[in-house]
Amino acid sequence: MNNFGKNILIWIVIIIAIGTVYDFMAQDERKATLAFSDFLASVEKGNVREVRIQDNNISGTYTDGTPFSTFTPNYPNLIDKLNAHNVRIDAEPRDQSGGFLMNLIASAFPILLLVGLWFLMMRQMGGGKNGAGGAFGFGRSKARMLSEKDGVIKFNDVAGIDEAKEEVQEIVDFLKDPHKFTALGGKIPKGVLLSGNPGTGKTLLARAIAGEAGVPFFTISGSDFVEMFVGVGASRVRDMFAEARKHAPCIVFIDEIDAVGRHRGAGTGGGNDEREQTLNQLLVEMDGFQPHEGIIIIAATNRPDVLDPALLRPGRFDRQVVVGLPDVQGREKILNIHLKKIPVAPDVDTSVIARGTPGFSGADLANLCNEAALIAARRDKKVVTMREMEYAKDKVMMGVERKSMVMDEEEKKLTAYHEAGHAIVGVYSEGCDPIHKATIIPRGRALGMVMRLPEKDRYSMTRQKMKADMAMAMGGRVAEELIFGYEKVTSGASSDIQYVSNLARSMVKKWGMSDVVGPVFHGDDNENPFLGYSLGKKDGVSEDTLNKIDDEVKILISEAHDRAKRILEENIDKLHMLAKSLLEHETLTGDEIKDVMDGKDVDKKFSSKADNGKRKKSSFEIGGNDNASGSQPIIPPSAAPQGA
Repeated sequence: MNNFGKNILIWIVIIIAIGTVYDFMAQDERKATLAFSDFLASVEKGNVREVRIQDNNISGTYTDGTPFSTFTPNYPNLIDKLNAHNVRIDAEPRDQSGGFLMNLIASAFPILLLVGLWFLMMRQMGGGKNGAGGAFGFGRSKARMLSEKDGVIKFNDVAGIDEAKEEVQEIVDFLKDPHKFTALGGKIPKGVLLSGNPGTGKTLLARAIAGEAGVPFFTISGSDFVEMFVGVGASRVRDMFAEARKHAPCIVFIDEIDAVGRHRGAGTGGGNDEREQTLNQLLVEMDGFQPHEGIIIIAATNRPDVLDPALLRPGRFDRQVVVGLPDVQGREKILNIHLKKIPVAPDVDTSVIARGTPGFSGADLANLCNEAALIAARRDKKVVTMREMEYAKDKVMMGVERKSMVMDEEEKKLTAYHEAGHAIVGVYSEGCDPIHKATIIPRGRALGMVMRLPEKDRYSMTRQKMKADMAMAMGGRVAEELIFGYEKVTSGASSDIQYVSNLARSMVKKWGMSDVVGPVFHGDDNENPFLGYSLGKKDGVSEDTLNKIDDEVKILISEAHDRAKRILEENIDKLHMLAKSLLEHETLTGDEIKDVMDGKDVDKKFSSKADNGKRKKSSFEIGGNDNASGSQPIIPPSAAPQGA
């Protein structure tokens, strides 16, 4: 029974006790329903049949069967009067036990009530069972021990982080058979620090270690140690380790340890503030227990750079495991795990979804599967098909389709040629990823987009691919120039221009891909743009070099523009065919785009076209309204596309 149920039960017992005592104390008053003078008058009139006398209490019945009760004073002639009127008399002795019990209850009940209320208040202030939630439970640990009813996680439930699982496998072996390591003089790490991006599965991995080893698992957040009162956090640390020793071997998991383990002296308050005292106590406790005790401390953070060095030295958190983003094979395994709980159709291909979600964490993929299930439920389907999976992926990456947005025919036509220009340049540019989808349905701030599907995860890019990506990004603007003329070019290519500019500047300044500037690093893109390049020498870069960088960036962008223009001029008929097909169907897959360019008809069973000719572009979405990059490989933040 939980604490709430116990408290309700205690109050019910108190209320019943009060009611019982009141009933006993009011019993005599309930019996005195007739005045004694009226009773004597009824006797003289012959209306009383029988009476029952017990001490000074009289009860009886009238001749018509009606009961009554009264209380007699010291009236010596009562018996003679009753006999004179032929009233049947029944006498009973005084109830000594009941009177004593009543007196005892009446005198002891206030004391018992106060004791019960005091006990209840102390229980509440102590925080219940673990004492961590009440007024007197400040110093108690808030660590919660997970049991089997919370679910047992195994390594088979964790995918996409195979290297991290291998790192922690020996911890499981130690918890199962510690003598295997201690016999050779080996010592298991006291603490393991899991670091990585949010959503990569750090907490899940820690629970899997406990599940595989079959040991108790305590979990607590770093922020649970810190309170406004100095010394409370240190007390909670001591209590947590004392509780862990009672359940050893066990695992203590501290999530977001950077909340308490930040570098000392970096904040305000010097060395006397609550957070630093808590950290000091944590450092002492981690040195205080021996390896044979079987207590493993696992902590997680996505900011290992801010942790105090004393926390990371050997003997404390002496093993650091990086839990990174999953690769394409890992993403496919994660999708398969989450889809086990969802009825899916045979056409669902998780490898395609995995290829189209580079940079997704495990939490992102779980959200994608959940969105697909919700979409299928809204469509009254019994299973999730590939169509729902693709729709959920697009929704998570780019936002919901804005089908209520009204666009006139001219704007739809311009958007169709813009996206067709991206697609055609991407098809004919060597080094570009295959085209996965093109659409003119607005999503988020974008009026349309062309998505690509990388064949594999890339951790570096060649000069050839970067130039191909820039040419594809410029394809939309070039298509507008060729079809509608110089004066009809719109602001729809703002995100394309920003992407190309960032990529070209990174090629020149950071990656040494300019023969004029040379392989020299000239700072990152996080420098203050308002300082300008006209201030002369800045961060070791002269004004002449800065001018050369600007010139080289312009040359790269111009080359991308000219390359896109050449491709579109050579394939102008295919540009018209693809734009016409986008106007008709609104969304085309990669295979359908190839069919259109080969002159074949597109037979779509499910056309996404809706509200034909009713969408309208607002002035807010025009700027940065296009995303030509689609699913990009891993690109440095300075070169990543900025538009939605």
